[in-house]
Amino acid sequence: MLDDFLTRAALAGLGVALAAGPLGCFVVWRRMAYFGEATSHAAILGVALALAFSVNIFVGTLVVALLMALTVSALAGRGLAMDTTLGVLAHAALAFGLVGVSFLQGVRVDLTAYLFGDILAVSRSDLGFIWGGALAVLALLAWRWSALLTSTLNEELAHASGIDTGRERMVLTLALALVVAVAIKVVGALLIVAMLIIPAAAARGQSRTPEGMAVLAVIVGAVSALGGLWASLSYDTPAGPSIVAVSALIFAGMLALPRRS
Repeated sequence: MLDDFLTRAALAGLGVALAAGPLGCFVVWRRMAYFGEATSHAAILGVALALAFSVNIFVGTLVVALLMALTVSALAGRGLAMDTTLGVLAHAALAFGLVGVSFLQGVRVDLTAYLFGDILAVSRSDLGFIWGGALAVLALLAWRWSALLTSTLNEELAHASGIDTGRERMVLTLALALVVAVAIKVVGALLIVAMLIIPAAAARGQSRTPEGMAVLAVIVGAVSALGGLWASLSYDTPAGPSIVAVSALIFAGMLALPRRS
């Protein structure tokens, strides 16, 4: 079954949706869109370093994304204007990554695949990394769900309950780096944040509980992945942007529905 590239592509999209849905809820609740963008843009630098040192792309992407996320977290406590800092870091990482790729000798790199994804080229080993990372993210969020939710909604209550909010931010940082690493092959570095934010935002108005929002975000992400893949094959459009476009259409449609209180 896994010899069929369409099956592999569909499974890859579902794996990313499974990880991005619940994590995207925290990104929306905590207003971490810029944080996610800086981390995802750093993925291109991870790709360049992985190719330069002949290591697995997923490993290189994960390490650099995690370093970027940790750097942003460290700078958050220094009184800097975070929107400016994140803008500088995001675009600097992307620029250094693109420049670094240009210096690689004897390596053919399709930058479009890493910027916008190439889900149709997902291999069996890629699928293993995607699902392994997705399940790790899901397990991490399930393990820390209550503490993460409390520290997200009310830090004072979290402190009073003995929850280390810094540790919970670190959990989210690790989960975000993992999602960036597993999603780069599917939607690319420039569109990863869209797959985190749009399904969660679409689910927000139709959910009564945080858990319900997370589940609905996964469903929206899965439908977006499969719908975008179908649109790409039917109309010969790029797969990654097609997935995000379908997600945006679902978001627009759900906005028209009455909000559930």
